[in-house]
Amino acid sequence: MAMTRTVGVAVFRKTCARLIAQVAEQREPITITKHGRPVALLAPVPRPDDGRRQIIGALRGSVLGYDDPFAPAADPAEWDALR
Repeated sequence: MAMTRTVGVAVFRKTCARLIAQVAEQREPITITKHGRPVALLAPVPRPDDGRRQIIGALRGSVLGYDDPFAPAADPAEWDALR
């Protein structure tokens, strides 16, 4: 894992618009420090597709095979409703 970039609060004040644009473009957070101590984290807002799979098609390729797709999943004799 890479270290996050750090910027002093004075530099952040002078260049905040540029730093915000960099974070949005590069998708890498920046730690803001005051007297060498971290005080804030400037991080990109997660995009809808960041780290998540889409629901539609998420299980594509997960079924290995089936003989009769219209057959009951269990033996009808084992159903409680029939007793």
